Amino acid sequence: MRIADMTWMQVEERVKRDDRCVLPLGSVEQHAYLSLCVDQILSEKVSVDAAEPLGVPVYPAVPFGLTPYFSDFPGTVSLRVSTYMSLIEDILESLYQSGFRRIVTVNGHGGNSPVQGLLKEWMGRRRDAKVKFHNWYNAPKTWAKVQEIDPAASHASWMENFPWTRVPGVTPPKEAKPRVDLERMAMANPAKVREIVGDGNFHGRYERSDNEVLALWQVAVEETRDVIDRHWS
Repeated sequence: MRIADMTWMQVEERVKRDDRCVLPLGSVEQHAYLSLCVDQILSEKVSVDAAEPLGVPVYPAVPFGLTPYFSDFPGTVSLRVSTYMSLIEDILESLYQSGFRRIVTVNGHGGNSPVQGLLKEWMGRRRDAKVKFHNWYNAPKTWAKVQEIDPAASHASWMENFPWTRVPGVTPPKEAKPRVDLERMAMANPAKVREIVGDGNFHGRYERSDNEVLALWQVAVEETRDVIDRHWS
C-alpha cells in the first residue's frame, strides 16, 4: 500500500504488527525518448505492485539522485554526494522514529549505488534495524528475463520502455542502437558524455512489444516482493 493512502494512526498501529516499509530511490535524468522520471516512476511502481499483497507501506520515491554525468542534458537534476547521503540518512532516521525496523530501499538508478555504504554505516548505529538495498532492474531473475527477451538492452532502451514511462506523442526510432563506448564515457566530463551517448540510449532497440515488457515487469514485481517478504533473519 502507498503511505499516501494511510493516516498517521494507521501507521502507528501497523508498525506494532509489522515493522517493514519500502523506500523507492529514483532519479530525474535523460532517458532518450522516454520520460526524464523513468527511474522514479519505475522504482515506485515496482515497489507498490510488489508490496500491495503484503500490506507493506511504500513511501513516495525519492525523486532526485546522483547523476552528474548527465548534467548537460536539459531537465536532469543531480544532487551532490554529500547532499544525497544526508537526505537518505534523514529519511532513515524518520522511518526509524516512526517504528520501522526493516526497510527495503528499491533502487531504480545505478548512479545511486554509493548509498549502500551509508546504509551499512547507519545499521552500525541503529543495531536493531535492518536495511536491504535492491536494484530491481538488474536483480538476478529480472536480468535473466531481460537476457531471455533480448540481451541488447541498457539505459533508455526497450527494457525501460513501459506504458507508464512513455511520453505521449513521442515516437522512438525503429532501428536498434549500437553499443556506446562505456569505457570512454566513464572518463568523460558531462559535455563529452552527451557527445558519446547522443540521444541517451546506451544500446539496443528502443522498444519491444508490450507482451514482452509486461512479462519482464511481472518477473521484476515477483522478485521485488520476495525481497520485501523474506530473509530478514
